[in-house]
Amino acid sequence: MAKCLVLGGNGFLGSHLVDSLASQGHTVRAFDRFSRDKKFKAEGVEAIAGDFMNRHELNEALKDIEYVFHFISTTTPFTAENDPLIDIETNIRMSVELFDECVKQNVQKVIFASTSSIYGLDVGDEPITESVIPEPVSPYAIGKLAIEHYLHYFKHKHGLSSVVFRISNPYGERQAPNSKQGVIPIFLEKIAANQPITVFGDGSMVRDYIYIKDVADMVAKSFEHTKHHLYNLGSGKGESLSQIIDEIKQVVGREIQIDHKPSMSTFVPRIVLDSGRFQSEFDMRPQVSLRDGIKKTWDYIESRHEQS
Repeated sequence: MAKCLVLGGNGFLGSHLVDSLASQGHTVRAFDRFSRDKKFKAEGVEAIAGDFMNRHELNEALKDIEYVFHFISTTTPFTAENDPLIDIETNIRMSVELFDECVKQNVQKVIFASTSSIYGLDVGDEPITESVIPEPVSPYAIGKLAIEHYLHYFKHKHGLSSVVFRISNPYGERQAPNSKQGVIPIFLEKIAANQPITVFGDGSMVRDYIYIKDVADMVAKSFEHTKHHLYNLGSGKGESLSQIIDEIKQVVGREIQIDHKPSMSTFVPRIVLDSGRFQSEFDMRPQVSLRDGIKKTWDYIESRHEQS
């Protein structure tokens, strides 16, 4: 079994990945600030509290590690939009320092969580394959693409193996509603608190939503055996914001107050991923439907509100 380090191991993506890796029998070390209670449920996970911006702490976390899962981000699409320099000075710079440390410590492979928004504005109506040339327009996506390119550099310069997963729109339990990322949990949190939801634009923006545990399982079961450097991970189905709201209404069984605001010019109107490369190589597909995933997320959020 592999010795794995999950950077951002107490975050939304990372904590579910920690659980999935542990369930596969791997030795798992989770690196995060751990400013909140541990989100992951797996037993026997080594939790290391540290700051991604501290190279010494990263260096310590990398000792005796074979596989590094770079699932940490210091920004969101909203925060990067408001101050692109933060993304450059934190995410991009520290990712380069991380890869340099991985080379020094003989890490076998880096697995990087990228984003579907990397493809940009003019992607057409068909699901996007990995052959589409990225033309990102948002600072967050530009930063993700830069990190992807640095992985290419470290592969050719130093022989550091890596694989990139461009993930569509993951949603589910443990997603922080105050991060301004992830419309489904954000909407559900607002509804649970009897507050109106905010929709940017007219509700026609289309995204490809995938349940978080499906993402974590697909990554955990494939990372050792990848044949390509790049994979899309999505459901392959596009849902507009209006359709998402309709699905939520069916799950929560109540009317929803909606505030409409103008969308930003860098918002991509439509992104649906073609995950055929991954599915044909590993014979794995998302298992949880949108309705069921929203229900699981709603049950989780309701239970938290009842406990508070």
